[in-house]
Amino acid sequence: MSALTLRLPDQKHARLKAMAEQRGISLARLLDELTTQALVEFDSETRFSLRASRGRGRTERGLELLRIAQGLPQ
Repeated sequence: MSALTLRLPDQKHARLKAMAEQRGISLARLLDELTTQALVEFDSETRFSLRASRGRGRTERGLELLRIAQGLPQ
């Protein structure tokens, strides 16, 4: 595990500390959870972008398949 020094404005630090206390966890645990969430979002966006780039030029076929899956007329 790595250590990280993070400089924050006092007001933001106080708000994060209050948030952690409200959740009944340490500030370190809160920051771990928040960074995990940010990384999950980043990974999802990266995967989506990769898949979107593979589908370039196939928009109409994709929409057609979506209409079929939804039971809509083509």
